[in-house]
Amino acid sequence: MRAVGVVLAGGAGTRFGMPKALARADDGTPWLDLACRALRDGGCADVVAVLGARADEARALVPAGAGVVVAAGWASGIAASLRAGLAAAGETEADAAVVSLVDLPGLRADAVRRVLGASGERDAFQEPEAARHLLRRAVYDGRPGHPVLVGREHWRPLAAAVQGDTGAGPYLRAHDAVAVDCTDLGGGDDVDRAGSAGPAGRM
Repeated sequence: MRAVGVVLAGGAGTRFGMPKALARADDGTPWLDLACRALRDGGCADVVAVLGARADEARALVPAGAGVVVAAGWASGIAASLRAGLAAAGETEADAAVVSLVDLPGLRADAVRRVLGASGERDAFQEPEAARHLLRRAVYDGRPGHPVLVGREHWRPLAAAVQGDTGAGPYLRAHDAVAVDCTDLGGGDDVDRAGSAGPAGRM
């Protein structure tokens, strides 16, 4: 299975005080770099960052080798960024997209690897055609989070289903996405305010 990583980083970060695409870790490493690196190191052959607010500034923080797309209508909510990311994924030869958020600076490549190769679906992992129908998502202490694996056959219907600031969650639940426990790996909390962590994601 060939996978493309998609980092959603289009929001204005109102509660955070600035676009999270511009945020940096304590050591100065851009969150965008951390997010792209986790997906790449976790097994994604290609990675694309979806930008929106202050995109020109954020673009400079995207690591070399990762693609960039600016989401039209990013201010309307996460759905616009997800649609833009899936459209960009459609330009690749990937069988599945692994979607994550920029505001998960603690996300580890191990979580990406686990979602890509969840036990019980090894045959699908090895067979590209089967992989195109998969839906998986990381869970932390029973809470749905990221990364989320979306097989290629779901890209168009998912893009059509999401609206406003409601992401893929309803679609994943309706289509019985496989839960992959990543509790032991940590890194599942998104950061909504500077210096604080909140529940994992909005997808």
